[in-house]
Parts: sequence; structure tokens; C-alpha cells
Amino acid sequence: MTSTHQLAHILATDSGVDPKYKHFAKQVRALDPVAPTGSVLKWYSVFPPDLPIPDDVTNLARTHLGKVPLEARGFGFVILHRCGAGFYFLIVSTWRGSNEVWETVFYKDGDAMEAFALSPREGQHKPTFCVWELVPVWHEQQAWVRFLSSARDEVAIQAWFEDVYEGAA
Repeated sequence: MTSTHQLAHILATDSGVDPKYKHFAKQVRALDPVAPTGSVLKWYSVFPPDLPIPDDVTNLARTHLGKVPLEARGFGFVILHRCGAGFYFLIVSTWRGSNEVWETVFYKDGDAMEAFALSPREGQHKPTFCVWELVPVWHEQQAWVRFLSSARDEVAIQAWFEDVYEGAA
């Protein structure tokens, strides 16, 4: 059992939350899916309500996925997340191992980068999804469970394909 003292100590010394951090809501918008070689991926944009993702960045991200050799295969989803003024994550997730979500992460740091690049993943303890990205991830988890629980035929995969989320994050 975790003691109240241990909780208080971690809260005071290393909670993982910057004391200056102010949380706010973002938006999730579903866009047309993409189908790079060997996969079909639903598309989600995540952004602050007052700072949508510019069309040229979305087009750059979509073009990038069509040009780079992806290990991602099968069915899945993409999250293009605007993190601040000009930093973006492009997260490609596919369902592998029957019930596991696998990911490839690209990033673009504003005008300092002409294109998206593979995100470096050194170290043992790595970031995965933020609280905003988890909204479409949770929706996709539920949609995949519905597919896994179905006959897993063409009707079921079409239902999965059409099942997208838009709204608050």
C-alpha cells in the first residue's frame, strides 16, 4: 500500500507537472483518411480551438506519409497534433498483435524544419500520448474492440472505418 507520505513526497519533489503549467481544452477534428502502402489510417487533427492546423502543414504531413517507407501496416490512425505555435507531432498508430497499438512518431519544429522527421526515441522511459492525444486514442480503442468483437468481415471493417471522433479534448 502506498503511504500518504510517499504520495506527498512525490507531489512535492517530482510530480511530472511544471508548477507554471496551465491546462486548457483542445479540439479534435477527423479529416479524410490516408492509405500509405500497406495500411489504411483514419486521420485526426488535434489543436487549440483558436489555433487550427494550417492546410499547408496538414498537406505536408500527408505527403510525408506517402513518401517515407513506413513499417506501419494494417488498420490504424494518424494524429497530427499542434503543440504550441509551430511544433507538431505526427503520430502513426496501427493495430498489431491483434490487440496492441504500435506507433511511429514524426515531428516538425516550425519553420526551422522544411519537412517532418522521425522523432528520436533514446532512453528507457519514453513519452507516448498526451492527455489531448488520448481522446482520439480512446475512441479508436473502443472502435477496435467493437471490430474485434464482431464477425471481422467486410461489413465490420467498414463500420470501423466510418467510426471517427470529433469534438473536445
